[in-house]
Amino acid sequence: MTHLEHLTPRRIVAVFLVLALCVASAAATWALGRSTSDPVGAAPAGRVATADLTPDLASNVAYQQALVAAPSGKPKVTVIGTGGTIAGVATNRGSFTNYRAGQIPIADLVDDLRPEIDAVAEVDTIQFGNKGSGGYTIAEFHALTLAVEKALETSDGVVVTSGTDTMEEFAYWLDLTVQSRKPVVMTGAMRPTAAGTVDGPGVIGADGPANLYNAITLAGSRVTTCFGAVLMLGDEFHAARDVTKTSSYRMDTFQTRELGVLGWIDGTNIKVGRAPARVATCDNPQRWNTPFDLSKIAATDLPRTEIIYGYQQAGGEGITGFADAGVKGIVTAGTGAGGISSAQSAARTAAVAKGVVFLSTTRTGSGSVYGGTTGSVIAGDDLLPQKARLLLMLSLAYAGGDVAKVRTWVSTIGNPEWDTLASSAGTPPGQLKPAA
Repeated sequence: MTHLEHLTPRRIVAVFLVLALCVASAAATWALGRSTSDPVGAAPAGRVATADLTPDLASNVAYQQALVAAPSGKPKVTVIGTGGTIAGVATNRGSFTNYRAGQIPIADLVDDLRPEIDAVAEVDTIQFGNKGSGGYTIAEFHALTLAVEKALETSDGVVVTSGTDTMEEFAYWLDLTVQSRKPVVMTGAMRPTAAGTVDGPGVIGADGPANLYNAITLAGSRVTTCFGAVLMLGDEFHAARDVTKTSSYRMDTFQTRELGVLGWIDGTNIKVGRAPARVATCDNPQRWNTPFDLSKIAATDLPRTEIIYGYQQAGGEGITGFADAGVKGIVTAGTGAGGISSAQSAARTAAVAKGVVFLSTTRTGSGSVYGGTTGSVIAGDDLLPQKARLLLMLSLAYAGGDVAKVRTWVSTIGNPEWDTLASSAGTPPGQLKPAA
C-alpha cells in the first residue's frame, strides 16, 4: 500500500484544515508584528514581538483589529489624576515614608516626562482630585467612571493615577463599570515624587515617573484592549480583578496570587504572558460589556454594602448592627473556605430574613469558596472581600431585588473562566463560559 492510499477523505479534509489554520496564523502573526513594532508618529507607543502574544490573543479577531488599526499619528492618551503617593511631597530627598500625598498636579507630573513622553503619545490631563486613595467615596467612584468614559470618547486609552492603598478597588470598580473596550490603566507609586515642595528635587529612587511613563506607553499601545482595567506598577501589569496589595512598603507590593501577572514592560517591549478570560468576548460587545452602566443610575442608587471579618469566636453583633442600619449587602471574609462563627451564622440568618444579601469569601487571600446555590447567601469563589463588596453593591443596584440574578452575575461577571469543557458547554475551546 502506498502512502497516498492512507489518505482517506476524512484525512484529506483534516490536512487541508491544518494547512488553512497555519496560513491564518501566519497572516495574523504578520499583522500583529507590523502593527506593534512599526513606529507610530515619532516613536513606537510600545513594541510587541509576535512571540510575546498568547495564542488566544493571536486568534481573536476584534483584538487583532484593535492592534492593526493604528490611529492617525501618535495615539492619544488621557491621564486622569486622583492624587496619592505618586503626587506626594516628601520632607527630604531621602524620605520614603514621611510625606504628604496628593500635592503635585497631574499636569506637572506629565510635564516632567517631556520631551520623552511626547515621542510616545499625545497626552492630555484631567485633575479629577488630589488626595489619598482611601479618602474617596463611592459617589466619587461613580463620577470617576463617567470621567473615564468621557475621555475614551476621543482618546485611544486612559491612565488613572491613584494612591496604592485602595488602588486595587479603584481598578476593579473601573473594570466592572467602564463600558468602553479601550485600554484603562491604573498606576501610582510606592515612593513620593518630589521633596520639600511640589516643584522640588526628585526623591531618591522615586518610582512614580517610570510608572507613569510605562502606563502611558501601555495605554497607547492598545495591547490591553478588551482586558478591562489593568493595574501597572514596577514594569508589570495585572488584571484588576485578581491583583492585590501585599505589603505596606515594598516596591513590588502588587501581586496576583496563584494566577500571576498579565505581562511586563521592558523598555519599548510589552510582553503579554496571559490574558484575562474576559478578552474571549472581545468579538461580542454585548457579552463583553457588564450591565453596570453608570450613566443609567445615580450614585445615590448604589446600596450600602459592608464587609464582616471572620475569626476565632467572632461575635454576631457586627452583622446585626449593619442589618439594623439598613445595609443591603454584606460580604463575609471567612476563615478557610469561607467559614464564619456560630454567632455570626445566627446573625446572618436573622439578617437574611430582613432582606440582606450575603456574599461569602475567604480571608486567606487566595482560594475559592463554593456552595450557596440557593437563598440569599452567595458563594464568591476566589473574589477578594474588597472586590466582592464592589460587585455585590453594583449587582444589588441593578438586579431590582432579584437575588438569582445577583448570583448569576457573581458567578459569571465576577468569576469569568476559560471554558475547559467546550463539548458539554456548547462553546469552542478557549471561549468564555456562557452565563448560567
